[in-house]
Parts: sequence; C-alpha cells; structure tokens
Amino acid sequence: MSSMKPEDIAAYLTTQFKGLQPKDKWGETSFFYNPDGSRPHGIYFATIKQKNGDNDKASALDREGVYRLNFGISENSFLKLFSVKPARPAKGQIIEGNYDFIALNRITPHPVYGWMKWVSILNPDAKKFESLKPMIEESYKLAVLKF
Repeated sequence: MSSMKPEDIAAYLTTQFKGLQPKDKWGETSFFYNPDGSRPHGIYFATIKQKNGDNDKASALDREGVYRLNFGISENSFLKLFSVKPARPAKGQIIEGNYDFIALNRITPHPVYGWMKWVSILNPDAKKFESLKPMIEESYKLAVLKF
C-alpha cells in the first residue's frame, strides 16, 4: 500500500477539525487551533514536516518524498504506546530510547518533542492513518482544552 500524500492529510485535518489555522514555516505546515483568530498563532494541534530543520534531522526528511506527521496526545495514551515518557533532550539533541525515527509507516515518539507527549509517523499509508484517527481526535480535543 502506498503512503498518503501530505496534502491529503492536510485536507483531512482542515475539513474534519473546525477552527484550525494552517501556517507554513520552517519546512512544515503547522495546524493551530485558533477558532476566532484572537491569538497570534493559537494552540499547536499538529504539524506536517517535509524537510530537516537545524535541530531536527533524526527522521532524515531529506529523502525524496519523505514527510513526518506529528501531533500531541495525552500522557495516558503516550504511555500505552511507549511505556515511558522520555526526558527532555539537550538543545540540538533527540530523545533517548530505542526508536527507529527513519522507518516509514511506524509511530514513534517525536524525536525532539517526545518528552512533551508528541508522536510522529513518516509517510503513513491509508490503513495506518485510519488507525491514527482516534489519537488525532484526542490531539484536537487537547488543543481545544488548552485554548
């Protein structure tokens, strides 16, 4: 099964979840919950990253066609997936743990923001993306609550 395209995921997010403000910066599209536009950005909900950043090269996003979907989940959900919440890495470093951050279609903690209970997946296929929808819904609810 081939991977979904970033624009398909972006379309799903913006049509499924109300009040999102997408912004393109730093080689990623960030989706902020900001329903009334009252905040400069809003609350981070999810990102689709398509290139390496100065402090984020762990997923090797310089490979042709590789992108990473990222979103935050509850501590309970994070611990169900990974058993432990990683410590905050030093500036410019990635979280510690036995995670394969370059594997496609596999959910991992976010290489930099896993300590904040963010998760990532590179190039999910349609079946895997379908299995992520309850977690994406949870991420949206958390953003709404924080707002």
